[in-house]
Amino acid sequence: MDVFSILESISYWHWIAFGLALLAMELLGTAGYFLWLGLSALVVGLILSILPIGWQVQWSSFAAFSLLTTWLWWRRQWSNDKKHDQQRNLNQKHKQLIGTTIVLEEDFQAGINRLRIGDSTWSAYTEHAISAGTRVEIIDIDGIFY
Repeated sequence: MDVFSILESISYWHWIAFGLALLAMELLGTAGYFLWLGLSALVVGLILSILPIGWQVQWSSFAAFSLLTTWLWWRRQWSNDKKHDQQRNLNQKHKQLIGTTIVLEEDFQAGINRLRIGDSTWSAYTEHAISAGTRVEIIDIDGIFY
């Protein structure tokens, strides 16, 4: 048997079994890599059960469905991640500092000054002069300024 005769003998059951095997591999924790390939193989199996198509079209359809479903999922996941990243504060120290109230250790002149928060210093901007000992609250972040 040569390779072409094997490819021509593939039936819809082979595609369904292939799809289920890929989905079973996904259960082992591959983080979605085999999910879309498995579903694409199942779709090709369903199409092949209805329409008699050649092996070239089968594999081309499998590749196209795999690329399309993976790309659609990536776009959806990327937009969700981007939307949720704006709400997260984990590992984003600048976001965690909004709302923090501190007592100034030194006088602030109008403009850019240095502000000690915890064990580090940050650039801070104020429109008005503020005397030492005044309680201030960080209300906004603009780049690297508070």
